[in-house]
Amino acid sequence: MISIGVIGCGQWGPNHIRVFSQLAGSRVLTCADLDEKRLAAMASLYPKLKTTKNYQDILANPAVDAVVVALPTDAHFKITKEVLQAGKHVLCEKPLSLSPQECLILKDLAIQKNKLLMVGHIFVFNQGVIKLREYIQNGQLGSIHYAHSERTNLGPFRYDVNALWDLAPHDVSIFNYLFDAVPLSASARGHKCLGGHLEDLAFATLDYPHNIMVNIHVSWLDPKKIRQITVVGDKKMVAWNDTDIEGPIKLYDKYVQKTRVYYATYGEFQLLSREGSITIPKIGINEPLKNQAQYFLDCITQQKPPAIADAAKGWDVVRTLVAISESMNRKGELVKL
Repeated sequence: MISIGVIGCGQWGPNHIRVFSQLAGSRVLTCADLDEKRLAAMASLYPKLKTTKNYQDILANPAVDAVVVALPTDAHFKITKEVLQAGKHVLCEKPLSLSPQECLILKDLAIQKNKLLMVGHIFVFNQGVIKLREYIQNGQLGSIHYAHSERTNLGPFRYDVNALWDLAPHDVSIFNYLFDAVPLSASARGHKCLGGHLEDLAFATLDYPHNIMVNIHVSWLDPKKIRQITVVGDKKMVAWNDTDIEGPIKLYDKYVQKTRVYYATYGEFQLLSREGSITIPKIGINEPLKNQAQYFLDCITQQKPPAIADAAKGWDVVRTLVAISESMNRKGELVKL
């Protein structure tokens, strides 16, 4: 039985408390937050849960084996570092830090302390995204031409990070997972539509190895909640819509065929579109957050690194976001990673 402490009971902290309380291999002993109302709400839901306004109480508790850091992004590095120094395993919400250098410091510290450090890249535990990777890895889509994602909604607005750092960590972690690679370069534009000091939306283009181009659109200022990804190959195409519960994955038997056409003086290709059936595979409805929590517990009990969401993967995501941010500041100039 692994004992868990949760630091931060705002948006995601309560979900971590719920999930780790439901799993057979863990129990949540304590949680911390500065808001007494949030602590009271947690105590009413979980009578045996100890609450505190001082997160240091969790670090000093020898009964706590692992800690979930569910705080605003600018606090991730400081608190995660303290948790590791206290000799406890850590699951830190995305992104791991605002700085690639800080990610490497945390990575090295976890190795030094012989503790697990995992980043909450929750979508690599989503059954639909796992299916996308399966299609790519087994060659069903053929060679990948390009991919694009949309992650939009009207709000919720944040004041610690912009829409890019709020939303795009999901998409960058997904594409890194799908292509088993890190972008070579990035270009992007952002816009402050509401007149604040943070960008409300961003369009980013990433160049992956094997000539794969990826476009990411994130926005807090859109009339519809959209969570979807399209991957286009030279054999088939696939779309994933996370808001479509009945059929989140649609595999399109569509491709473009090149047919040579000869003339008296020269020959050229004629491009013909080929359209076949649409397949909607059955996708499991397991909660990604619960899958992530179980994976975290398994890694601890089996003493193995969290290969698909470790500190190195967190570093890859953060340095990609930094490159995108630099390009946004330079009005779309190409930035190499």
